[in-house]
Amino acid sequence: MELYLHIPFCVKKCDYCDFLSFRKNPGEQNAYCESLLKEIRHTILPEDAVISSIFIGGGTPSLIDDEWIVCFMDTIKGRFAVEKDAEISLEANPGTLTEEKLKSYRRAGINRLSIGLQSANDKELAMLGRIHTYEEFLENYHLARKNGFDNINIDLMTALPGQNMTSLMQTLKKVVMLQPEHISAYSLMIEPGTPFYERSLALPDEDEERRMYEGTAAYLKEWDYHQYEISNFARPGKECRHNIGYWKRTPYLGLGLGASSLINEQRFSNTTDMNEYLKHCCQPDAIRKNREILTRENQMEEFMFLGLRMTEGISELEFQEKFEVCVDAVYGSVIDKYRRLGLLERKNGRLYLTGEGVSVSNVVMSEFLL
Repeated sequence: MELYLHIPFCVKKCDYCDFLSFRKNPGEQNAYCESLLKEIRHTILPEDAVISSIFIGGGTPSLIDDEWIVCFMDTIKGRFAVEKDAEISLEANPGTLTEEKLKSYRRAGINRLSIGLQSANDKELAMLGRIHTYEEFLENYHLARKNGFDNINIDLMTALPGQNMTSLMQTLKKVVMLQPEHISAYSLMIEPGTPFYERSLALPDEDEERRMYEGTAAYLKEWDYHQYEISNFARPGKECRHNIGYWKRTPYLGLGLGASSLINEQRFSNTTDMNEYLKHCCQPDAIRKNREILTRENQMEEFMFLGLRMTEGISELEFQEKFEVCVDAVYGSVIDKYRRLGLLERKNGRLYLTGEGVSVSNVVMSEFLL
């Protein structure tokens, strides 16, 4: 199974962000980290559970004191069985990394960094409300390399207000020259409750957004980045194992404020109320909310629409073994429809989106909801 730790603190909240995060208060940070340690210590996993990957996300995990990261990892390794070669990732924002922190992360066993660049254009960064410049990103990236990190992801965003193919390609060219092992490229989503939602933004139209998406995939392919998921590209063997686990429905446990879990076909999430979390962190069952037992139909839906995010698609044999029914008996009409439209392909016992299908994936995958 997989483990996720949520660190909700940021220097400031970006104008597009709807994640559970807020500005850091030193006193609250320490109280929260103490509580997260307590939750780890009071969490009981099945006896045969082995942790294959750990992801420390946020928020900005690299913002908090590095000794907390060491404490979290020491406590996890003392409490649970962790695979010797487990992938252990930490999210970081440029401007928050120091040599001391990076040395502590290495000591804690962190072996993968995910650095949130978003754009190599300083005007675009300022428009997004980011706290850093491209130059500050470069300083942190090279510092991470200097301190032995040989598995780094760079996060990018596309379809930004005022962005065009020229500015996007300039960002991509700068990023591939750094030769990161992994690149994530997500289209900007305007979410309710964010400052961006209240503004009139000059966003690329649908056709331009699709050109940006297809141009990104084509350019990264030229530089030996394999697209293994709708928004993720990696050098051979450097795919994010933790995220693949999500898409393949590997059981995972989320620890920390608002963290989500999937255990024994039950989904639940921790409370998003900080006071409640701090008060009841020693009683994991008391802070787990929104419990949902997934029906067989729910499981089939997730198998399809999560699996189809992967460019390798889904295994028809695996579907049949898991649900004791042929995939065509459940989704035959949907499969036939999108194969005729050239958006879905069937080959060697697998179903997957075509290149054209990937660009309209939300429409296709929505039809696999029963």
